[in-house]
Amino acid sequence: MTSRGKQPLIHARGLVKRFGGFTAVDGIDVDVPPGEAFGFLGPNGAGKSSTMRMIGCVSPPTDGTLRILGMDPHRDGPAIRARLGVCPQLDNLDQELTVRENLVTYARYFRIPRRVARQRADELLDFVQLTERANSKVEPLSGGMKRRLTIARALVNEPDMVLLDEPTTGLDPQARHLVWERLFRLKQQGVTLVLTTHYMDEAEQLCDRLVVMDGGRIVAEGSPRELIARYSTREVVELRFAADNQEDFAGKLADLAQRIEVLPDRILLYASDGDTALGEVHARGLVPASVLIRRSTLEDVFLHLTGRTLID
Repeated sequence: MTSRGKQPLIHARGLVKRFGGFTAVDGIDVDVPPGEAFGFLGPNGAGKSSTMRMIGCVSPPTDGTLRILGMDPHRDGPAIRARLGVCPQLDNLDQELTVRENLVTYARYFRIPRRVARQRADELLDFVQLTERANSKVEPLSGGMKRRLTIARALVNEPDMVLLDEPTTGLDPQARHLVWERLFRLKQQGVTLVLTTHYMDEAEQLCDRLVVMDGGRIVAEGSPRELIARYSTREVVELRFAADNQEDFAGKLADLAQRIEVLPDRILLYASDGDTALGEVHARGLVPASVLIRRSTLEDVFLHLTGRTLID
């Protein structure tokens, strides 16, 4: 899991992916240095998975420049894939094999000697907290356990870089946090992680740096903290009024915040001090049915940049 030299592990310029007349990735520039946890944040259909498939050398770019680990995916695809760990969006484990057998068998694809493969499988099962299920079949495992096993499998060849496409989609909150904890451990060990997600809290937890994608393009880039500071305010006041139409109240609130967003079920006031803004709301005789004052998140950044929420 060591990086080689100082060159970016991913270098893309003007990267394009088209499917017939549809452009899924529309001319993006990306550099990922060794040891970084890098994220592609955006809703379904933003172009994240298409980008990851090009990086993983399983889908050729339509146009642009792409170098992975300093190599050309078109010419050096097999050599690149041998040095990548891949955790796909949908688990594709062998249901008929045991947990340990899934790892040992996968290791053999990389021509790892059987003795080494067994030792590495046991170490990885310990890492993902599945040692007690080593001899269990895969089929009855919970979704979170299967996800952790898929991550362990992605590490069996001691890759230079691990690609994780929507690593916690479909998991319950407890399972998501267990996966996050394992990925954070990898990050602490200096493993280069590249992940796609539409969960803003996942991106904030795991990513040193990320790009926000929308419609196949990169609309912002930076660390989570930088993006929030650049595109949002310190606090957000969420107001829900009993009336069906929140727009009726928006005009009375517009001058109380640096920015206002009207969603179907609530109004968001972006302000440096949420308590002060709420005080002004009450001073105008407006009585929301519910109020929440919270810190800004990447969800607010995305809403500002695209005019819609990540889950649209």
